[in-house]
Amino acid sequence: MGAPHFDFERALIADGRRYVVGVDEVGRGPLAGPVGVGAVILDPDDLPEGLDDSKALSASRREALAEIIYVKALAVTIVFGSVEEIDAYNIRGATLRAMARAVHALSLRADYALIDGRDIPPGLRCQSRAIVKGDGQSLSIAAASIVAKVARDALMIRLDAVHPGYGFARHAGYGTRAHIAALARLGPCSLHRRSFKPKGLFDGERSVSAGDAEPFQNR
Repeated sequence: MGAPHFDFERALIADGRRYVVGVDEVGRGPLAGPVGVGAVILDPDDLPEGLDDSKALSASRREALAEIIYVKALAVTIVFGSVEEIDAYNIRGATLRAMARAVHALSLRADYALIDGRDIPPGLRCQSRAIVKGDGQSLSIAAASIVAKVARDALMIRLDAVHPGYGFARHAGYGTRAHIAALARLGPCSLHRRSFKPKGLFDGERSVSAGDAEPFQNR
């Protein structure tokens, strides 16, 4: 698969859909923290250069591109699905709810949404299409993945100061060995997703190894 392109968006614009929004999430896999969703309507006459799936970019490159996206894009929103929402609706449900909120919160009313993944958020107020691995195909989805990743990482750095000891600033809530060790030592805090249950960690048992939780992921 090559670099993401603007072909989906140009075809839709040519068909009369003026404002095409790309939507992507970050943070489905962590043991702690919210899931983040970005929604971006790019300007077809002023596309940022160098956009790619956020996972393919370094942190410094993502941050630089996020600044450019905010300047050049016609509209950008970031929405978080809370830990409570994740535990109540599961991670898929919380992500889809946050995606719909992100699209509806845009300063421009989207005519069409390109959604990363397999699912269309219920209640979306515009036509839409789900694209598997869309962040590697659509420039708009790639832009959404970048701003969502940068925003969530920044939030987890701030939350590290509120909940010290877990290392959120370093691993953003993912199940790294250091995070598992901190959980075994300290127990969960309010940022931990109780529906994500590494064996023995959320039920009062503290003797658990790092191998009992999912590995680090960048999603």
